[in-house]
Amino acid sequence: MEGIRFRLVTGTDPDLFQERINRAVEELPKDAVLVDVKFSAAGEGSRVLLAALIVYKQVEPWRD
Repeated sequence: MEGIRFRLVTGTDPDLFQERINRAVEELPKDAVLVDVKFSAAGEGSRVLLAALIVYKQVEPWRD
């Protein structure tokens, strides 16, 4: 799986979690292609733990 990279984002507050996902995607390298995003939610007492695994691949830049 050469070039495949992962970013894990977690949180318990939905709004903060969304901000973290947005920031993680914005911070991906310019030569990255988003391959997949896996999402899960798990109850923990009265809280919900949200998690997203962002899978991306760094590729060669286009040449004109």
